[in-house]
Amino acid sequence: MTKKTPEPQVLSSVTNALRILKSFSAFEPTKKVSELAESLGLAKSTVSRLMSTLAHEGFITKDKENQSYRLGVSVLTLAGIVTNDLDIHKEAAPILHKLVNDTGETTHLAVMDGLDTIYIHKEECYHPVRILTHLGRRNPSYCTSSGKVLLAFSEDHIVEDVIDKGLISHTSNSITDPDVLRNELKTVRKQKYAVSTEELTEGTKSVAAPIRDYTGRVVSAVTVVGPIQRMKEYKIRDIAAKVTAAAKDASERLGYDERFFRETQA
Repeated sequence: MTKKTPEPQVLSSVTNALRILKSFSAFEPTKKVSELAESLGLAKSTVSRLMSTLAHEGFITKDKENQSYRLGVSVLTLAGIVTNDLDIHKEAAPILHKLVNDTGETTHLAVMDGLDTIYIHKEECYHPVRILTHLGRRNPSYCTSSGKVLLAFSEDHIVEDVIDKGLISHTSNSITDPDVLRNELKTVRKQKYAVSTEELTEGTKSVAAPIRDYTGRVVSAVTVVGPIQRMKEYKIRDIAAKVTAAAKDASERLGYDERFFRETQA
């Protein structure tokens, strides 16, 4: 008879405080107590007490003029610790900078978190017209190039979980058919890079390639993103080659040896 893994002890107050912090986003950087209470299904008094505690610890700050809250510097401090401690972040940063110079477009480093992708590093391009993306922003994995790369090299059940969650249309180009997504991921695995054309945001195109660690596992994706008027179709093959080369360089810095990995898999 197998023993059941005991359920972790969960403090509701801590859970609710974390739910409050996670409710902030680049699109909703400020929140009021009444808004949080309604969206999280909590009493205003509960939210008010939690906000006071979070503010005391520096995780949120209050704008006294309009009585709204925004994230505080303590969140930024923790984020800095996380990114600085990530080997992939350390090794990929100079590579992304070089990729900006080689392509003239903005580059990102993305990782999978749950069923979504998150940008953990960004190198901005020098063009007057830039793509508005945000570090820490969650993107649906099925309609971004980085997400498709990470999904393509994930376990099958992850892909099916994404499909079960629902393939919502963000633009007319978003993939909403499960079979189309599965076939797209097969193509990504074969060509070792992914392309997304206006699948999440109209007017943008991106190309991504996988970064592997020393075990051969895909742990991140490097992405080049720009407006479609600059990311012309005839340029994509050249951009894909540069992105793939950058991903290969980052993988090798993490200890990945492609020849050794192939031999061990043979």
